[in-house]
Amino acid sequence: MKRTKQGDEEEEGVGGGGGGGGGSPTPGPSKLCKRLCGHDSEEDTQSDQDQDKDLDPEWDENTPNWGRLPQEILLQIFQYLPLLDRAFASQVCRSWNHAFHMPELWRCFEFELNQPASSYLKATHPDLIKQIIKRHSNHLQYVSFKVDSSTESAEAACDILSQLVNCSLKTLGLISTARPSFMELPKSHFISALTVVFVNSKSLSSLKIDDTPVDDPSLKVLVANNSDTLKLLKMSSCPHVSPAGILCVADQCHGLRELALNYHLLSDELLLALSSEKHVHLEHLRIDVVSETPGQQFHTIKKSSWDAMLRHSPKFNLVMYFFLYEDEFGPFFRDEIPVTHLYFGRSVSKDVLGRVGLHCPRLVELVVCANGLRPLDEELIRIAERCKNLTAIGLGECEVSCSAFVEFVKMCGRRLSQLSIMEEVLVPDDKYELDEIHWEVSKHLGRVWFPDMMPTW
Repeated sequence: MKRTKQGDEEEEGVGGGGGGGGGSPTPGPSKLCKRLCGHDSEEDTQSDQDQDKDLDPEWDENTPNWGRLPQEILLQIFQYLPLLDRAFASQVCRSWNHAFHMPELWRCFEFELNQPASSYLKATHPDLIKQIIKRHSNHLQYVSFKVDSSTESAEAACDILSQLVNCSLKTLGLISTARPSFMELPKSHFISALTVVFVNSKSLSSLKIDDTPVDDPSLKVLVANNSDTLKLLKMSSCPHVSPAGILCVADQCHGLRELALNYHLLSDELLLALSSEKHVHLEHLRIDVVSETPGQQFHTIKKSSWDAMLRHSPKFNLVMYFFLYEDEFGPFFRDEIPVTHLYFGRSVSKDVLGRVGLHCPRLVELVVCANGLRPLDEELIRIAERCKNLTAIGLGECEVSCSAFVEFVKMCGRRLSQLSIMEEVLVPDDKYELDEIHWEVSKHLGRVWFPDMMPTW
């Protein structure tokens, strides 16, 4: 096998070619490649076998010929290999090189676009990108672009998108690993590249375009060409899209099952469109509630709209991320809301958490970053009483008395699969000290539990 590979490399020009050890002569590279690829005649094969017997006393004609592995077996093997390893393997012989270019291996690809001067992340080699566009663009189906914070990387992604005129993508993801660099591009340049994919794909089922300058007209192009197939759309932080633009998507894409957007795009009309008889049951709705400036005003969604959504899709997950200042929570949690996963990224008041306990009966997971210096004893007890589906809770800088925390865990019991709280925020009282609490909590959870410790470095 070793001698065969060396001979083949000599023909393909990918390695130093030379003979075997000790200066012994090797079979001609053309004959070795013929044998590996299965293209040699019976006379050539017999001649090569005779020559191999003379050159290698240990040669056995029953030795497996790896170059003649069936293509379907090579495909299965190559699918488990990273791209770089596949590229090395493709240099062994023509048969393996042919397997390297099989369409099945190029249906899924992630372009990693980073500038060496500003990023430590690896990047897809420009020569490989050229080869993919030249030979495999019509094979691509599941594509993502991972770009760093540089405008050059975002421009490179758009350049690739604009060349995918022969593709029929099923999924597309544009991912900014740091600062949203797509937002720094001229909007017309980005839209022009993106609509190339929208127009030519015809079968997009998943689209992730968070933090991009996509706009209403480009969404209309998306809907016009992919309304029958689109099932997932993630477009948080897309400031050029209006409520009317996302409503157009909901009205036409009746197979949409997952949707992620900012709160300013959420409307009663959108929820009613997603609840229509023509629409499939929604499975996942994510809403990011983000304050751009202190004191920002937020609109209210009617309880009747949420009720319609819940009647239509009784099992859907409503995930809400809040990044608000404390005085901006006025419109929220005044009425019952079917939220299942709730995350507060900034400090939230006791009053708001109290309303969560009253109006979020479907709550499954709750994460609170901070709430100030007032203990959350009553609020936690209320959440345990009213939120019967709660299975996970994480508390950051949120003070809780040890007695209230133990009572909360006792009320929730073993359904709490995830429980996280810093030891530093648990306040000892006349009933429990810190060194006692982990025993009590572990007893009610039915497993060993310890509070999280603040790192000392």
